[in-house]
Amino acid sequence: MPGENLTRVEAKERAALISVESYDVRLDLTAGPETFRSETTVTFRARAGASTFIDAITRTVHSVTLNGVELDPAVSDGVRIRLDDLAADNVLTIVADALYTNTGEGLHRFVDPVDDEVYLYSQFEVPDSRRMFAVFEQPDLKATFAFTVTAPGHWEVISNSPTPEPTDAGGGAKTWAFAPTHRISSYITALVAGPYSVVRSELTSRDGRVIPLGVFSRKSLSEYLDADYIFEKTRQGFAYFEEKFDYAYPFAKYDQLFVPEFNAGAMENAGAVTFTETYVFRSKVTDAIRERRVVTILHELAHMWFGDLVTMKWWNDLWLNESFAEWASTIATAEATEWREAWTTFAAMEKSWAYKQDQLPSTHPIVATINDLEDVQVNFDGITYAKGGSVLKQLVAWVGIDAFFAGVAAYFAKNEWGNTELVDLLSELEAASGRDLTEWSKLWLETAGVNTLRPEIETDAAGTITSFAVLQTAVAEYPTIRPHRLAIGLYSFDTPGNSSGKLVRIHRVELDVDGERTEVAELVGLTSPDLVLLNDDDLAYAKIRLDESSLAVAIEHLAAIESPLARSLVWGSVWDATRDAETSANDFVRLVLSNIASESESTTLRTVLGQLVLAATTYTAEGHRAQTIAEVADALWALAQSAQAGSDAQFQFVKFFAGVAESSSHLDSVVELLDGTATLDGLDIDTDLGWELLTALVAGGGAGEIEIATRLAEDNTATGQQAAAQARAAIPTVEAKQAAWSSLVDVDTAPNTIVRVTALGFLRAADATLLEPFVDRYFAMLNDVWRTRSYSIAEKLIVGLYPSPLANPRLAEATRAWLEANPDTPALRRLVTENLAGVDRALAAQARDAR
Repeated sequence: MPGENLTRVEAKERAALISVESYDVRLDLTAGPETFRSETTVTFRARAGASTFIDAITRTVHSVTLNGVELDPAVSDGVRIRLDDLAADNVLTIVADALYTNTGEGLHRFVDPVDDEVYLYSQFEVPDSRRMFAVFEQPDLKATFAFTVTAPGHWEVISNSPTPEPTDAGGGAKTWAFAPTHRISSYITALVAGPYSVVRSELTSRDGRVIPLGVFSRKSLSEYLDADYIFEKTRQGFAYFEEKFDYAYPFAKYDQLFVPEFNAGAMENAGAVTFTETYVFRSKVTDAIRERRVVTILHELAHMWFGDLVTMKWWNDLWLNESFAEWASTIATAEATEWREAWTTFAAMEKSWAYKQDQLPSTHPIVATINDLEDVQVNFDGITYAKGGSVLKQLVAWVGIDAFFAGVAAYFAKNEWGNTELVDLLSELEAASGRDLTEWSKLWLETAGVNTLRPEIETDAAGTITSFAVLQTAVAEYPTIRPHRLAIGLYSFDTPGNSSGKLVRIHRVELDVDGERTEVAELVGLTSPDLVLLNDDDLAYAKIRLDESSLAVAIEHLAAIESPLARSLVWGSVWDATRDAETSANDFVRLVLSNIASESESTTLRTVLGQLVLAATTYTAEGHRAQTIAEVADALWALAQSAQAGSDAQFQFVKFFAGVAESSSHLDSVVELLDGTATLDGLDIDTDLGWELLTALVAGGGAGEIEIATRLAEDNTATGQQAAAQARAAIPTVEAKQAAWSSLVDVDTAPNTIVRVTALGFLRAADATLLEPFVDRYFAMLNDVWRTRSYSIAEKLIVGLYPSPLANPRLAEATRAWLEANPDTPALRRLVTENLAGVDRALAAQARDAR
């Protein structure tokens, strides 16, 4: 990987030397299963006599022609092509063989096991368009791109421009010559090709243009594709964004393509968005996943304006690109679709992710220092997405929603098709709102860490509030005290007309909190409520704590809180205290098991159940961990049996029960569900849930290779193969763990999805001592993996094979020893440091739970 790195200094120097006009890229996809022919002609201007390089990761460079002069192919080292003695106006043509990948980077090639059809898709963010064609690979060197593609004639071929009628290329192949794009960055260009099934529709943009729409999936998945629903959400998003951004959709068409073995949720290629095909639901999924798909659809649509129309100059503003899309997709989901509780989902999932990331040793300012491409790769994190989105929500509260949208609209109009920096957006928001954002930006965007807010309340004998203050603290490593625009809610049972037994909000005050202590005079004189909730409505980004009286009420009556968002905030507050070892893991387990049955929001349910399992399996003291896990499994099974038939809650309780089933009685219940001797009304043991139950049985020692092979024969699909790989890696024997390890570390042939799921199965161990032999092996393989694998695969191995279920002092000590002995490769060290942080937090929580 170091040879493929690009530094910010190099990028700035190159941008000072050249400006790019156009790319003409010709691709031949009929050459075989390993390589494809790539011919790139670039027209660009340069400082006469200057030298620079163009990026091209290739197997073989056949020719390099600069301004009519053929250069020695030795100017290429397989990653960069050296260009000397440039003219003022230049034409460069490079003919090369490039490699297909199975890592989800560059041009990914997949063979469908159902029908042996080949499917291709590109994934270029951050630095991987250079794997498909020669390119000046940095976001501020925008250009037009014209792709000409020769491929099998029965394929669909999709790129950024509308798909043209193909011409015959002989031998059953055809050639598609796409019109040039607008001036865009290379990382949002795209090519998707293969016998995809397509459903087409259209909409009318605000400027009167008819925008063709397409939704694509593999043929073998097409029966599950709910294209009408996807079109409906797309239309809702178009109408919302075009109105709020005051700018018509900037491209000629909008295709959404669900592709196999995708590394992320989706990618915002201009007019040709790719999504993970796990969003094509062949089996039942939770409402949380269904809602997340809608948010993802709108996230990528928001990028058509913020990211594609207007693009960051360098990757230090990656956060703004992703955070804006996170915020915009959430507000659009809440205001334009049926998922009205999207901000509750945001609080439960995104903010939980942000707070976790912001408390790691690797935390960084939102505006991160991005020295090179490796820095970018590891900064696709909870700061970039979730904290940034949370802080944008805070900024909206700070300047006002109308001023925010007015500033954004002005930003698009002024900077269309260009590159910008953060200051360009902030200046428009200042102009629209009249608020100086200089200090706000410094405190929120240029410093790291999360503050904690606590109420300090005094009352008299009659229960009247005599003093109310908000106390703000910061950890010593990141001592910044920040301004917060937030609300404080007062909740009570005993209110006029409230006979429901619910805790309802009786008073709300919104204010600016700043400094270590902020007096709240507006609440003095009011009757003390049953529960006080700081950051009500979740406007601010801060950890909150409940006062002692409110905490007692929450633990006893959390389920009675009427507002789903308020419940989510209380769940989050108690979980934060558990992670910080202020509250014992056992107390958190009791809180969840006493209140979770009535939680109505799917994402909150999913998040809290995940936290419950982590608390029981990792944060509880070793002396009573097995007992706690058994109690959790008993409770989840009981909850599944008593839940409403066919409900999302019933489905989730069964899934999480399978995740912790260890004892013989629990495994008996799994067997009975799997073979149909026990049923739950409304619960269908469909294909994917069947795999989850079988994997639980395998991990518990109740099934093995024979059962896995039998089920795989019934479901020999890509998803079935992934499930089988995960189940095999979960077999609780040293031999099975070694086989899983060897399949990933000793050879480099497994595709990205198989790497990911095999690692999940490898770490699944009721008896964590099965992983002890792999501690030393893990640290022995790190440097070689980092040096020889692509970033996507290296990250999956470094994070996915870390034996974190051990969560013991030996693992922590071994990790520290490796870090001390390996001071170089900061991006690799960051991944390992984050692994260690999880173990350290578990050890602190275990110590607290033992008290």
